Amino acid sequence: MGSLDHLTWSIVALLVVLLSRTNAEVINLRWVVAIDYTSGPSAYPQPIITINGGHPGPLINATTNDVVNVNVFNNLDEPLLFTWNGIQQRLNSWQDGVSGTNCAIQPNTNWTYSFVVKDQIGTHTYFPSINYHKLAGGFGPIRVNNRIVINVPFAKPEAEFDLLIGDWFFTDYKVIRSRLGASTEVPDIILINGKAPYGYSALKPYESVEVTKGKTYRFRVSNVGTTLSFNFRIQNHKMVVVETEGSYTNQITLDSLDVHVGQSYSVLVTADQEDADYYIVATPKLLNTTDDSPLVAKGVLHYTESGSPVSGSLPTGPDPWDIDFSVNQARSVRWNMTAGAARPNRQGSFNVTNVTLSETIILHGSHANISGSFRYTVNNVSYFTPNTPLKLADYYVNGSGVYQLGEFPTQSVKEDADYGVSVVSAIHKGWHEIIFQNDALMSMDSWHLDGFGFYVVGFGEGEWTVGSRDTYNLYDPVVRSTVQVYPGGWTAVYVFLDNPGMWNLRSQHLKRWYLGQELYVRVHDDDPNPAKENPPPENLLKCGMFGEPIAPGGAPEPQPGW
Repeated sequence: MGSLDHLTWSIVALLVVLLSRTNAEVINLRWVVAIDYTSGPSAYPQPIITINGGHPGPLINATTNDVVNVNVFNNLDEPLLFTWNGIQQRLNSWQDGVSGTNCAIQPNTNWTYSFVVKDQIGTHTYFPSINYHKLAGGFGPIRVNNRIVINVPFAKPEAEFDLLIGDWFFTDYKVIRSRLGASTEVPDIILINGKAPYGYSALKPYESVEVTKGKTYRFRVSNVGTTLSFNFRIQNHKMVVVETEGSYTNQITLDSLDVHVGQSYSVLVTADQEDADYYIVATPKLLNTTDDSPLVAKGVLHYTESGSPVSGSLPTGPDPWDIDFSVNQARSVRWNMTAGAARPNRQGSFNVTNVTLSETIILHGSHANISGSFRYTVNNVSYFTPNTPLKLADYYVNGSGVYQLGEFPTQSVKEDADYGVSVVSAIHKGWHEIIFQNDALMSMDSWHLDGFGFYVVGFGEGEWTVGSRDTYNLYDPVVRSTVQVYPGGWTAVYVFLDNPGMWNLRSQHLKRWYLGQELYVRVHDDDPNPAKENPPPENLLKCGMFGEPIAPGGAPEPQPGW
């Protein structure tokens, strides 16, 4: 199972033709996913999900239009899926790796993902998407580099570094999964590339990055956590923001940068200080900490000629409760309209100044008690995962018996909270306005849509109204795949749904996602003329109503089922 030999000769021939036209490559990867008890940041054993023995997982280093094949061997004791955060899977939601599109890879079996990083660049991540696995690791970095014929809007850096930063729990992920409820779980530590903060333990390594004085470096910074936003900074060094999740940005110089759950940025840092060592720091938002707290991530920027260790106080960041600072910074991150990206066309060739909206969708992220269970909801509907993935049901039986179009409220909130298989029917090649409303008054949220990038047009406080559109930036809104929503506020995005398929729209906060804050967007057109989604892969896994049993990932009903 999982062999690439299952591809038909016709598909192979098509790939050869496409590769010859684009000078793209085929990248073949073999991942063995297993549990290790010794690679965590704590001195005490903890189950860590490793890939080929490493945590975090290996870098996927691709170039625009490359074909990526990842043969995943599941050596865990429960089903597994990976999703590719920010990789748009053009015409191919079959490879998206979430519960609504794929049957899980069962224990002691393997399966091969195969996708093209079509017309993409940028900084992205991957992670396991079911069974609360992300809490235990399994995540890693993705780089999609420009083709050599595309000009990059900054000089080539001396080197690039991936910094995967995120909150972490010491408790076994299965234990946390089994006891999820209304109480707030505060993480135990924030890690950089799976490593504990500098000074935390003499027995555990910290992250150190080596630079040479006078050289400029690209840092790809990603929030791979499950709960906390953080503010990132480097002692005595400025950062120039140049890219986020596949979009080149106007180059702004910052002392510190807010990165929310699921987001990625590229910043340029010039080693322009005296030869020494300097702190790399990430501090949580909406949480009070002290410099010696394990919830303050600390690494080291080490100059090659340094003769002294890090010293002095940690670089000062913004007040973690200062929402205005964060909102104003978010509004300053704008699309570079003159840069090319995956294609020679300037990014500014594609804008939303005069688009005609096909539909407005308003989504309230909240929580509720449903039949005695604490759940998260979207418009008072908590997603309940069926045994048959929506994508299979959609393709083979037009969704019959699995989901029903038209039942999910897209502009209102149901009076009584309930479970539902939430699917929105969207207009293929239509411009959609999506309003994300965060009903929580003391916590952040992040939303992500697989298969697409958002044009982030606005942020605001309180309840969104039609009049809120007067505050939108329609000239140069940045395009990204994950967007934050501030406490008690709203975020507005535009999205052009030109990628047919069944696509997951979710909270990136793991607990919210696992307990029901998600839905699926069905992008379909019966007209045979537009480009259609790829047919099912030859190695398609089947489950649920299609004959092969699926092993649910949650506790007894009513639970998420993944």
